[in-house]
Amino acid sequence: MRYLPLTNDDRAAMLAAVGAASIDDLFIDVPTAARLDGPVAGLPSHVSELAVERHMGALARRSRAAGEGPFFLGAGAYRHHVPASVDHLIQRGEFLTAYTPYQPEIAQGTLQMLFEFQSQVARLLGTDVANASMYDGSTACWEAIVMARRITKRSKALLSTGLHPHYRSVARTMAKYTGDLLIDGDPSLDAATDWAALTASIDKDISCVVVQYPDILGRIDDMTALAAACQAAGALLIAVVTEPVALGLIKSPGEMGADIVVGEGQSLGVGLQFGGPYVGLFACKAKYVRQMPGRLCGETVDANGKRGFVLTLSTREQHIRREKATSNICTNSGLCALAFSIHMTLLGEAGLRQLAAINHARAKDAAARLAEVPGVSLLNNSFFNEFTLLLPTAARPVVHKLAERDILGGVSLGRLYPDNGGLENGLVVAVTETVTEADIAAFAAALKEVLA
Repeated sequence: MRYLPLTNDDRAAMLAAVGAASIDDLFIDVPTAARLDGPVAGLPSHVSELAVERHMGALARRSRAAGEGPFFLGAGAYRHHVPASVDHLIQRGEFLTAYTPYQPEIAQGTLQMLFEFQSQVARLLGTDVANASMYDGSTACWEAIVMARRITKRSKALLSTGLHPHYRSVARTMAKYTGDLLIDGDPSLDAATDWAALTASIDKDISCVVVQYPDILGRIDDMTALAAACQAAGALLIAVVTEPVALGLIKSPGEMGADIVVGEGQSLGVGLQFGGPYVGLFACKAKYVRQMPGRLCGETVDANGKRGFVLTLSTREQHIRREKATSNICTNSGLCALAFSIHMTLLGEAGLRQLAAINHARAKDAAARLAEVPGVSLLNNSFFNEFTLLLPTAARPVVHKLAERDILGGVSLGRLYPDNGGLENGLVVAVTETVTEADIAAFAAALKEVLA
């Protein structure tokens, strides 16, 4: 039996304090279609534990694991091979049960791990400093926008049309409560991003320009000129990286002048896991470190001159006066950050570059093979391991027909942009080292059959 200490009078008093007539009013921001009006359908009630186990097992068998067949899904979450040693190490008791170090200097192992993670992220993203992780890429992106407002004292952010629509959605949700003005739009099916138009939109009121690299369509563009334009206008350039493996092969955003670089670290050490938990990456130039959200672990020496680690910076609301906090991110994704760091350590620089080269080579083979299917063309002039195909018909029904043939053949732009009919023929295809030649051949054959 659950312990419910609150009485009806207690609940009524709390509702009155917040100005809500009923508990239902607390969920008014949740769309009606997303709310349950009763028990979850299909789940039994008042049955034995054994019956529950059988029922849940039957439901689980209806799901398909990513490794059960040709898998070409991406668009922000990628299937990579994670060495078995990663999972073995993160399940050690001292890591698996560790939580936020409230007395941080006692937890030297945790601090050292986070310090190494920060060092790896900063080097990978090409920046001076990185924090000890965020929740995920989308929330890290929003935190970067808020950070740019604090630095520039401006509240208008310019979002590239190539930014992932889910990241844009998170930013829009948060901006409703902060008063930030977000200027964005949907991408066009062009081979390259129109960064000239983006640059022309930068004015004295813009706090930051947010771009994705590679972008949602897989396109890769040099952002050096854009960074210079932002600097000239007193705005910050924020680069979003959803596929960090790409940085083993292409120039990092920091090298091209990005002020803040954020991203999703899931590709390294973290499985797809039904969409989470993941790990957000956050890095910036050293001069902005005091405005960076989250935690920063540093290296020092103790009274005896021995190497040690400390919690150097913590900007969360629970550690300082709430009105002075730069973020309400209450913890870092420590276990996922550890998995990322172990995977990076196992790879090393040479291994990461080799992994990136394999990804790109497989993607080139797949793009060439799929573009040979009648009616199909390749959008991109450049890409890493993800590209966009233009189909002769709407891509979403095609994806469903491919799934019926046990091929998960990419993410349709119609799903990502349901209100933009001009994008419905686009199909975003991701190809990692887990894809085989047989998978590519099966995808090409099935696509030809479906489009016939």
